[in-house]
Amino acid sequence: MPAFDLPLPELERHRPAVEEPDDFDPFWHDTLAEAAGRDPLVSVRPVDSGLRLTESWDVTFRGFAGDPVRAWFSRPAHTRSPLPAVVEFAGYGRGRGLPHERLTWVNAGYAHLLMDNRGQGDQYGSGGATPDPHACAPGGPGPAVRGLLAARDHHYRRLITDAVRAVTAVRALPGVDGARVAAVGNSQGGGIALAVAGLVHDLAATVVSAPLLCGIRRALELTDAGPYGEIAAYLAVHRGAETAAYRTLSYLEGISFARRARAPAHFGVGLRDTVCPPSGAYAAYNRYGELTGGAARKEIHAYPYNGHEGGDATHVRRQLAWLHEVLDVS
Repeated sequence: MPAFDLPLPELERHRPAVEEPDDFDPFWHDTLAEAAGRDPLVSVRPVDSGLRLTESWDVTFRGFAGDPVRAWFSRPAHTRSPLPAVVEFAGYGRGRGLPHERLTWVNAGYAHLLMDNRGQGDQYGSGGATPDPHACAPGGPGPAVRGLLAARDHHYRRLITDAVRAVTAVRALPGVDGARVAAVGNSQGGGIALAVAGLVHDLAATVVSAPLLCGIRRALELTDAGPYGEIAAYLAVHRGAETAAYRTLSYLEGISFARRARAPAHFGVGLRDTVCPPSGAYAAYNRYGELTGGAARKEIHAYPYNGHEGGDATHVRRQLAWLHEVLDVS
């Protein structure tokens, strides 16, 4: 697929207006307040992953509405001093999988919490273990359209709340330096990490690639791929639902979260990405921190000949070097 979005010079200047609801901030304040006030941790159980250089625990923490959310917590073996932590959010349709699957961050010297996606995990990878007991609102089978007609009912309200609570949970785990916590994700995980950056004001860093939920209206005009295609398919059947759907999605817009973020930020984008069009990532990047005086530091890396995979392992190496410097990891 050739590049299909704006040319790079236009992407670098792309700062679209955002249709932001007047009650965006109260909506998220009230949502998070409903989930707060409880001990974040339910259980922390050691697991034998078969690895000798990594220690892992099966963690359950309280997310949206106090629901139990599963996660894997891992640390380099035989380390006892508090470590900076990476909280990672998985892509669309994935669950937390198995504890030995994602070792990059723990091998780089971080404590690592991989959050399960509630109500997902059946499309890719090795599955998940967290149901979504609230997924009964009108909408199609995919998470992107569950509860599409009302923001309070939407799947991503619950998932984003879980993600914020995951940061609270990792700070309660032993051997974590709570002042040095980064939110990290790719695709759906990137969009969720960006939401966390906008909602957790003392986050130390965010690392985002190919973020979903950024420039949602434009993405629906550009692509039928992936989650955006599910939304378009729903609206193709429910022809009178467009106004309600776009209002719901305005509470989930990654650009709005980016505007409120403060932490240093690292972005990556493939310019041939038809799943999460690059204009969304650039819009979030260009408006990142504008309501908070600007991030202390931000950078973006574009890969002109890559799609949704972006810079792949080359980009991960850049992420590692950047985060080591920002979090002062020797």
